[in-house]
Amino acid sequence: MPQVIEITVYKIDELSDAAKEAARAWYRESCLDHEWYDFVYEDFETICGILGITLATTPMRLYGGGTREKPNLYWTGFWNQGDGASFEGSYVHARGAARAIRAHAPKDEELHRIADELQAVQRRNFHQLHASIRQQGRYCHEYTMVIGIERDSPTWQPPTDDAEDAVTEAMRDLARWLYRQLRAEYEHLTSDEAIDEALAANHWSFTASGEYFV
Repeated sequence: MPQVIEITVYKIDELSDAAKEAARAWYRESCLDHEWYDFVYEDFETICGILGITLATTPMRLYGGGTREKPNLYWTGFWNQGDGASFEGSYVHARGAARAIRAHAPKDEELHRIADELQAVQRRNFHQLHASIRQQGRYCHEYTMVIGIERDSPTWQPPTDDAEDAVTEAMRDLARWLYRQLRAEYEHLTSDEAIDEALAANHWSFTASGEYFV
């Protein structure tokens, strides 16, 4: 016959240290938004636009019908050998990029350096360089990006000797920057402090052992 079972449940701040760790582990595995990286993606798209990079996109079907264009950004992480990030697209000179990137990210010296290096190599090539960027292989770190450089010179001048290396390294440095932003965002969202705040805000309850109580 039916039985009534009473159980005591707790909020996150009422649990023992061991139970809190169990509750946090459940959250990390089950509750982290599968698109937690959207803000990083959006900022990266803005930065690419400033620098003269047009990201390649792939149509993605929406649940309610229709499609949206998803940028071709690839990454794995965060603590295994071979982890990293890469992207696909095209690059051309963007006038005023060095000034614009400082306005967008005034404290990010790495982005400033990348913009300055691209501006310098473009200046040496009369702002005629353009590049294609594509992903190759089953990994997705910066060295899986294949970058082809060309120069649109009306007199058929080739790129300067340093052009290919300079643009390639700038693109790879930008991929490294993206990876660091993704890792920092993930580490923030999965920190004890951020998880405790989310559990408290949602008023979720747990057993004495830290098991989520439905």
